[in-house]
Amino acid sequence: MMERTRKCAMLLVLCLGHLASSLEVPLDLPQPPTITHESPKDYIIDPRENIVILCDAKGKPYPSFFWTRNGTHFDIDMDPKVTMKPHSGTLVVDISGEKAESYEGVYQCTARNDHGTAVSNNIIVRQSKSPLWSKERNEPIVVREGVSLVLHCRPPAGLPPPIIFWMDNNFQRLPQSSRVSQALNGDLYFSNILKEDSRSDYICYARFPHTQTIQQKQPITVKVLNLDAINETMADFYNGTDIFSDSPAEERKPSFLIPSGPTSSKLVLRGQVLEMECIAEGLPTPEISWSKVSGELPAERTSFPHFQKTLRIVNVSTSDAGDYRCTARNSLGIIHHTIRVTVKAAPYWITYPKNLVLAPRETGVLTCRANGLPKPTITWTMNGVSIENSPRDPSRTVEDDTIIFTQVQIGSSAVYQCNASNEYGYLLANAFVNVLSEPPRVLTPADTVYQVIRNNPALLDCSVFGSPIPNITWFKDSRSSTLDGDPYILHDNGTLEIHVAQAQNSGKYICVARNFLGISVNHVYLQVKEPTRILKQPEYKVVKRSNSVVFECKVKHDPSLLPTVTWLKDNGELPDDERFVVDNDSLTITKVTESDEGVYTCIMNTSLDQDSASAKLTVVEATPTPAIAYEYPDPPTDLELTDQRDRSVQLTWIPGNEYNSPIQKFLIQYEDSLHHHGHWHNMTEVPGTRTTAHLKLSPYVHYTFRVLALNAVGLSQPSYPSRMYKTRPAAPDENPSGVEGHGTEHDNLVISWKPLPGLQSNGRGLQYKVMWRQKEVDNQWSSVTVANVSKFVVSGTPTFVPYEVKVQALNEHGPGPEPPTIIGYSGEDLPESPPDNVQFIVLNSTLVEIHWEHVPAKSVRGRLKGYKLFYWKEQSLHKHNSHHVEQHVLLFSGNKSHGMLPGLEPFSLYAFNVRAYNSRGEGPACTSQQFETPEGVPGHPSFLRITNPNLDSLTLSWGPPHNRNGHLTGYTLRYQTVNNSNELGPVVELALPPNETSVTLLNLKYSTRYKFYFNAKTNRGAGPAITEEAITIMDEAMASRQVDIATQGWFIGLMCAIALLILVLLIICFIQRNKGGKYPVKEKEDAHTDPEFQPMKDDDCTFGEYSDSEDHKPLKGSRTSSNGTVKRGDSDDSLVDYGDAGDGQFNEDGSFIGQYSGKRERDTGEGHESSEAPSPVNNAMNSFV
Repeated sequence: MMERTRKCAMLLVLCLGHLASSLEVPLDLPQPPTITHESPKDYIIDPRENIVILCDAKGKPYPSFFWTRNGTHFDIDMDPKVTMKPHSGTLVVDISGEKAESYEGVYQCTARNDHGTAVSNNIIVRQSKSPLWSKERNEPIVVREGVSLVLHCRPPAGLPPPIIFWMDNNFQRLPQSSRVSQALNGDLYFSNILKEDSRSDYICYARFPHTQTIQQKQPITVKVLNLDAINETMADFYNGTDIFSDSPAEERKPSFLIPSGPTSSKLVLRGQVLEMECIAEGLPTPEISWSKVSGELPAERTSFPHFQKTLRIVNVSTSDAGDYRCTARNSLGIIHHTIRVTVKAAPYWITYPKNLVLAPRETGVLTCRANGLPKPTITWTMNGVSIENSPRDPSRTVEDDTIIFTQVQIGSSAVYQCNASNEYGYLLANAFVNVLSEPPRVLTPADTVYQVIRNNPALLDCSVFGSPIPNITWFKDSRSSTLDGDPYILHDNGTLEIHVAQAQNSGKYICVARNFLGISVNHVYLQVKEPTRILKQPEYKVVKRSNSVVFECKVKHDPSLLPTVTWLKDNGELPDDERFVVDNDSLTITKVTESDEGVYTCIMNTSLDQDSASAKLTVVEATPTPAIAYEYPDPPTDLELTDQRDRSVQLTWIPGNEYNSPIQKFLIQYEDSLHHHGHWHNMTEVPGTRTTAHLKLSPYVHYTFRVLALNAVGLSQPSYPSRMYKTRPAAPDENPSGVEGHGTEHDNLVISWKPLPGLQSNGRGLQYKVMWRQKEVDNQWSSVTVANVSKFVVSGTPTFVPYEVKVQALNEHGPGPEPPTIIGYSGEDLPESPPDNVQFIVLNSTLVEIHWEHVPAKSVRGRLKGYKLFYWKEQSLHKHNSHHVEQHVLLFSGNKSHGMLPGLEPFSLYAFNVRAYNSRGEGPACTSQQFETPEGVPGHPSFLRITNPNLDSLTLSWGPPHNRNGHLTGYTLRYQTVNNSNELGPVVELALPPNETSVTLLNLKYSTRYKFYFNAKTNRGAGPAITEEAITIMDEAMASRQVDIATQGWFIGLMCAIALLILVLLIICFIQRNKGGKYPVKEKEDAHTDPEFQPMKDDDCTFGEYSDSEDHKPLKGSRTSSNGTVKRGDSDDSLVDYGDAGDGQFNEDGSFIGQYSGKRERDTGEGHESSEAPSPVNNAMNSFV
């Protein structure tokens, strides 16, 4: 079932659409949560430290976090000891004053935002434990020499389990050997005990790694006695009885201490470490060996610790299952034990689901493939909820380990969880489906400069994001032509590779990413640099002690790169000694000593590459010695061949001069003048102390030998060649390899092989005997002998039958060894029969299931590769749609008898047929059948236009959907008002008949924005809506009447200015009034016909003074008279009448500053009352205030 689903998913991608790869969505775009960090599934905590349970996630908007504990919601706000880190879901538990074990349990983190929910693994939190050893008293152990002994450790159970080791009182590990060793459970085993094993400090230690604590068992005393000592000791306890006989402990054949019995079994999980042990006792000490009964031990993964008593296989695979045999042997016998190993497997990923970024109406697949033993069960959840209980999504189809998304829409974003589990464990993976519609954006920084060394690969990055996935093209220097083909390689991730960069590849490169939403361009630059090369290398130096030496190291490099030189001595740093002087192109060592001997390496580094060279320094005594004439050894001389045989010869030589550097080895080379004249080949090497070599030879070769000597300086020149030695021809020792049998036509069998090289022909007349016979039909072999070819065609064979084939080499001296037999098949032919009993089931408007019966095996006439399902759309069932004949094909494996046709168009007539196919091609098709897909929801209307805007009406016109997907039953129009703050009003909905193409909406509000939603309907439901907005208009007269002067800016400003001016004037008047005393008004002021015509000074608000020419008394001074009274004149219009006689005051400049009141009060100076009318100024003041 799962295999079927995998095939369907792959075919969907191939035939129907675009499979969105796993992309890294930029964090500024909306995306569901992705968990980035979490604690391990089995989380063992230290009880002395705070508990930190990791959970971090990313997403847009940033996700919020929730936790469950033991399957129920964990409210961290209810526990003051538990906090959540800011901007994270990580829990921190303060265990001060608490027991850590109270927080043990199974925790799970949930990260949630508007687009989905991601969940972590179940995190099992357990407290590490390092319990104390139980108190015990160990009695001394007295044993007889030669017997076996087991010292039990029995450590306390800890979490995680402790590491066991045995030590003495001085904390020194007890010596172990093949006779004394520690078992996997920590016990100490003695195969036979000796007198020197007596001691009183056998101590077992248990180290608990998580808490870094060590527990100690009470010491064990072991006393080993020989026969006489045992009888004397035991006689004291048993009244002098002689317990043991006089004979010593006898030698004995092995027997197993562990495991017991002849057989045992062991279960191990794939990927874990398999450890099996066999510990035997016996005298002499047995030796342990291991083998696999049913195959070979995996050498690269196998070890034998504990002195071969343990077989350890790391990274166990299912191929490691089987029977293993351990063997114990000594000089007296042998014993076996068989361990049957069963390998199971917790789930492991084959293909884990990856994030999908899809554009609307795209197709994608989430695949979750896991294996295990037993086979794991795959379950899906969406946003942490079982997919069966999740909201239905018509674009989603779940088939076992695959979820298929077709024609996705905005709003389908979610996080899907795949759980693969069996009895040995589980796997959990989150993968989101993010439906985005984004134009391309190039994430690689603009104007990035890439630098490479000539003849090296150059990789130019063009990391992009977009939905749909953008198509990437590259240009160089101009956009005239795209870069494809040699020497350019365009990778799937957009990277442009130049496999071997040359100088002419330098320049500006343009990366263009485009999808139907837009285009994005980025420029990068490539600079191809010249390589760094050491032109003059340091040379081998022999220097007398106390002299100086110079190693030269001259380099050529690209002018734009700055090299740095580093010198090493014996692959380490130079000594910190002022005698070592490093210049740009040399190393100088002054006053050389013996300690300066070694290999000196010059390393030239640039930012892009490096080169190095080495030379050796030899320091000799500063005594008069002859100068060394040569640095390399002289070549060997006097080569001689002895002990000449058909397949071997003895070569001897005399070494040349060593020049104070001993010969390390000799290199022997040969030339085959018969087959490869002029070419010397390395044959063997021998130590420098030997001057002879026994050489193994091949038949029918004309050998010439030479020898080179190697000392610390290097290789010598080759010696003069030896005389030629011709070996006799013989029959071939080998047969050709790579023998195969296959057919190229339906009636032939092509037998091919890899010919033998000339050196393996062993003689003249190399030929090949080709033999074949039809398996289980022919008893006799057919054969033919050919030469100078590597294949032979057998004609007239039956179609696709098995043949036994073998090829034997032979020459003039006979045939080679008997060749192995291989199985080949004659050629295939097209299948003869179509699949029978073809049926279809229409599942919904876009999905049909096809069933067929397998074709008979004989009619396949080859290896059945599978079935091809051809289907095509005949026509749409709607009269408005055109005729379609485009053909599609889906491939299904040979073991399939049914398949799905997804992504069909609703309300359409389709035809299909099924054919079997093999490597040769397709067989005949079954009779084509037709089916109709039911109606679906329609597509969106083709257009929506708004015309004729008036004061209270709008006219809407539309076109029917391009994809009707059925009979239209009508249209739905919904509209609502939109105010200046984009708030939406109530929705008004209208149902319109299918034959209408326009409607006029009346009684609308003038100067109002409306938003319209319009969609079509079939019997299956409503399709997607399109939206438009429009505004009703208003006439100019109404607009002028609607102007509110109170809201006009100029009016508001004017009113504020007037109010401010009045306030300033009042403040000035109050200040002036408080400055001076009272001034009586002249009695003749009534001569003026109207007091209101009194002039006012503009600057200080004072009244003008009277003229001296008038018949009036002058004004009094600024102070009142001595009796405090002010005389009144005859005028009723005096200002005194407007206020209190005692309070109305003037300054010396005539300014009035008195406080007015609404009535006249008693004048204490005159002692009488005067009633006056209320002051108009006061009324005005009261009114203002």
